[in-house]
Amino acid sequence: MTPAAARAHDARMEPRAADAELRALLARLDALALHLQRLQDENRHLRQQQAQLLAERAQLLGKQEQARSRVEAMISRLKSLEQHT
Repeated sequence: MTPAAARAHDARMEPRAADAELRALLARLDALALHLQRLQDENRHLRQQQAQLLAERAQLLGKQEQARSRVEAMISRLKSLEQHT
């Protein structure tokens, strides 16, 4: 191949290589965008789950405090009955 033919061949190949590289970069960008969307969805789901668990925890702590108060009241009544007998 002559030098001129080689340059012409290279000139035709460079845009092809650039196009291929651009397509590869665009495909990678699409994959990253999809991955980002999945992570955002997962993060949103985890935050919702965390909020639900915190609400459930608060509810359980309230029930625990009510039970503690009732037990303490029963103990006081039993001690009072014990003293009167």
